[in-house]
Amino acid sequence: EVQLVESGGGLVQAGGSLRLSCAASGFTFDDYAIGWFRQAPGKEREGVSCISSSDGSTYYADSVKGRFTISSDNAKNTVYLQMNSLKPEDTAVYYCAAVTSCSSWLPQLYYYWGQGTQVTVSS
Repeated sequence: EVQLVESGGGLVQAGGSLRLSCAASGFTFDDYAIGWFRQAPGKEREGVSCISSSDGSTYYADSVKGRFTISSDNAKNTVYLQMNSLKPEDTAVYYCAAVTSCSSWLPQLYYYWGQGTQVTVSS
């Protein structure tokens, strides 16, 4: 059974940090890239970051560049999203998802999805 399980969300004050984890199982982790998306109430799901398991290439949305860092521990089949200097506008449900490559942010191209973890940043 394919599973992506996010954890690490919570409530934090503006300027604070959180680290999200995405634990994958049920598929060949090294054959996929893992992306992080977020969705705020009333807004469309947007791509935040992506990492290629094959070569470690990373990609970031402009809104999080310099503040978020994505990393992968292939031995643990886990991808992390370190989020620093958080802003109230980062408040959303964060999802991880698997895709063959990080070439697109289109959610419909991603094969597997986690259930999401809530991140709330207070001002």
